[in-house]
Amino acid sequence: MGRLLLAALLAGSAMLPAQDMPAVRMLLSDWGGLTRYGSENTELPALKPGEKRVVFLGDDITENWGEEFFAGKPYLNRGIAHQTSPQMLVRFRQDVIALDPAVVIIQAGTNDIARLTGPGTQGMIIENIESMVELAQLHGIKVVLASIMPVCDCTETQTVQRPIGKIRGMNAWLRDYAQQKGAVYLDYYSGLTDDREMKPELTTDGFLPNAKGYSVMAPLAEKAIAEALSR
Repeated sequence: MGRLLLAALLAGSAMLPAQDMPAVRMLLSDWGGLTRYGSENTELPALKPGEKRVVFLGDDITENWGEEFFAGKPYLNRGIAHQTSPQMLVRFRQDVIALDPAVVIIQAGTNDIARLTGPGTQGMIIENIESMVELAQLHGIKVVLASIMPVCDCTETQTVQRPIGKIRGMNAWLRDYAQQKGAVYLDYYSGLTDDREMKPELTTDGFLPNAKGYSVMAPLAEKAIAEALSR
């Protein structure tokens, strides 16, 4: 695709770095990301008796989880870098419901705030998350709603794209909505922040967690899964 077409498609949204242009090309050919895990989904082994499968649905932060966290566990990583909540909603049936999980962890919103697929309001993010939660509960899947992660300007300027006030506002809604719907709120934010920004020692670039960041997140995720399964 020519640069003019890409510029027209992405007008009004944040432009991605040059190294992310393959992701932009994929966005043009498969906006919802339905081909990313299509083959893996069809090759999954049948659930063992009593096995409780967990699907992690999300964006860059989910996709970048280290393989060691999922090794030997009935956990499926269904994260796609740069995705926003409407794209996750498009693939929710394929990448969550069809896999028959006991629990889904939904981590969405940070790329909506950054406008990676175009302008969007908090109301739009909320509606997409509500739809995913309603679909999951309709199919008997326990829901864990993960907070939007903190960012910091420690290595790169991140708070312009993802303002702290917007992150906190969405997290307040996620916490309240989880309580309203009988879901579990997974508070990554508090574990990774100094009360305002992400702790510099826990991130690679002020946005993505590093190995230390994921080591903080892992027990929080395990606790949330156990809580969801006990309900």
